[in-house]
Amino acid sequence: MKKWYETSSNNSDVVLYSKAVLVRNLENTVFPSKMSDELKRSVVKKVFACIKNSPLAQEFDLVNLTDCSKAQAMSYAEKELISQDFLNSKSSFLLSKEEDVTVMINEEDHIKITSFAPGQNIDTAYNKANDVDDIFINGLNISFSKKYGFLTSSPMNLGTGLKVSVALHLPALAEKGLISKLATTVSKLGFTLKELFNNGSGSLYVLTNTVTLGITEKSAVDNLDAVCTQIVNQERNIRENLKSDTEFEDKIYRTLGILKLARKLSFKELLDSISYVRLGIALGYFDYSYELIGELIYNLFDATLVNSSKSDLTQQMCETMRAEIVRNKL
Repeated sequence: MKKWYETSSNNSDVVLYSKAVLVRNLENTVFPSKMSDELKRSVVKKVFACIKNSPLAQEFDLVNLTDCSKAQAMSYAEKELISQDFLNSKSSFLLSKEEDVTVMINEEDHIKITSFAPGQNIDTAYNKANDVDDIFINGLNISFSKKYGFLTSSPMNLGTGLKVSVALHLPALAEKGLISKLATTVSKLGFTLKELFNNGSGSLYVLTNTVTLGITEKSAVDNLDAVCTQIVNQERNIRENLKSDTEFEDKIYRTLGILKLARKLSFKELLDSISYVRLGIALGYFDYSYELIGELIYNLFDATLVNSSKSDLTQQMCETMRAEIVRNKL
């Protein structure tokens, strides 16, 4: 069974994935930061029972972080299935079979639903999260105010409790030094544009809504979709202009050569290099698929390599293994 990051969809040349996050809390229950271990266990049981008594019962497994190896837990965080803060909580979360939906229990809020869809499919990502949300709303007493909407631990999430985002591959905009200008522009429209990985590795960025109060969930989805489409068009226009730049074309081909021959690759080197190959695919230089690129990115994180190898790997061993896998795949 393919994972969501091993598939592609609408506008996959620019949009890696769409993501929806819904946060909910139980009525008359303190937030997780103030909860006793006993109360935390009680909430886990309530949330899990709610899913197990629903039509989605066969879709999810309950993962207890205390039963996971350090590498396995870190791998979940690397793939954004859980947050870095949740990683050290020793709590539990629900994970779908295709790893496209997770439910963190007792993170900042009692319930945090996260769903993914490949490409620019914000509606799809939202609908997946909403289906799970409906189960909790119908089966649990969810904290809600007629005035403020869903009540959350952070005022930034009041109202819909919904954050939707898209991960964007913007090598052309980055090459022209336009990312900062774009970030400033979208901030005026109620969005943030941030690096997906540290230091902008791979020219990958995340566009997220910041407004949750006073709007509907549909409006949040539609607004993000509209802004995302504009950015996709901007990126494509600049890519077309780069086609006439022979030096840039040479750089793309040389980078592929490095990946095909490298004996060691850090994850940052992989991201920066695979970014050019991904752009080469979009420009028609290479016949590789976006599915392959997604597989290389999400399966070659350090902890994910350690977890898949079922053995302790040093940093150097990870870099050697990563390079070998990339050579074989390309």
